[in-house]
Amino acid sequence: MQDKSLESNAGGKPDSGQTKPKSRIWRKIVISVAIASTTFIVGSGAFAGYLYYKANQAFDKIAAPDEEAAQQPVATDEPPAQPAEPLVDKPISFLLTGVDNREGSGGTMNADVLMLASYDPADKSAALMSVPRDLKIASDDHGTHKANYFFPYYYNKDKDAVIPNVKAFYSDLLQTPIDYMVVVDFAGLREIVDALGGLDLNVDMDMRYIDNADGTNIDLKQGQQKLGGKEVLDFVRYRKSNQGTEESSDMARNERQQQVLTQMVDKMSSLSGISQWGNILDIVGEHIRTDIPKDTLIDWIINYRSMKPQSLNLNALEGVWDSPYIYVPESDLSAKLSAVRAKLALPALDMDELKDRIGTIEDDESEEQP
Repeated sequence: MQDKSLESNAGGKPDSGQTKPKSRIWRKIVISVAIASTTFIVGSGAFAGYLYYKANQAFDKIAAPDEEAAQQPVATDEPPAQPAEPLVDKPISFLLTGVDNREGSGGTMNADVLMLASYDPADKSAALMSVPRDLKIASDDHGTHKANYFFPYYYNKDKDAVIPNVKAFYSDLLQTPIDYMVVVDFAGLREIVDALGGLDLNVDMDMRYIDNADGTNIDLKQGQQKLGGKEVLDFVRYRKSNQGTEESSDMARNERQQQVLTQMVDKMSSLSGISQWGNILDIVGEHIRTDIPKDTLIDWIINYRSMKPQSLNLNALEGVWDSPYIYVPESDLSAKLSAVRAKLALPALDMDELKDRIGTIEDDESEEQP
């Protein structure tokens, strides 16, 4: 009997005792996949609704009113339908400003970060130029000052009009129509980084600085490491030392700021980053101001992953220090500003006008600097 059984199986006929377990296994796999897919679809819809609810709350505080939306019925907390048209149908430009209004800063609203950016939706590419805070800028209306002077000037003059006034000033100065401006205070940067679980950054030098007046205590060691929000803020702010470490230039600070911005953009589009967007939106509502219309912001947030630039051209202006200002080589200013403007289909720069208003040096002068 045993031999016949072996012969029967050897003939290639399936054994029913083996087929049933396999069938059950495949059935379980199919059911599991179906359940997981359904859960994902339902969960995605619920999460989108949650994000819309959080964004709606946050952007009531930070965004400019949408004139068209103001004429429509009151919005619900339901997420908008996926737009049939592209969210951005033409290149746009931004001015990003990071301000220091921490306790101990005297309420000066110092603009320690200033970046001009452009975004082209056709190929999802972006370009960004960082402006040194000590760059020499001349103005017929205000005289000659450092680049970080103008935001606090307009803020103290009329804080409700600071964004349109600063945007108009830099649009004229940089010969680049600026569509939107975003203002981030340093406390917001710290809290967003913590919500993202910190950033892995390459600290380019030992950094040590103490200022008891505003509570600054920077103590970072050189090397690749994971930094929390407080340390990331120290990393992007560090310039001078009173504890024996080497001092940093404005240009090096700009490169650090771009390193941080790039990693934050990448991390916010990861699964772990997206899971924290509810917390991030709470932080945004308290620490960011912009003139981007609320409905536009919500659309961008809900569709962030499709909006994220696939390529980012980072440009930090090089320069030399000649107290009390930084001066930039003409060719460096021309090339890096043109890289941002190229995405906006603008006419060529008027370099004579630009040199009249921005502190520049001939290229051979920059090569002579130590």
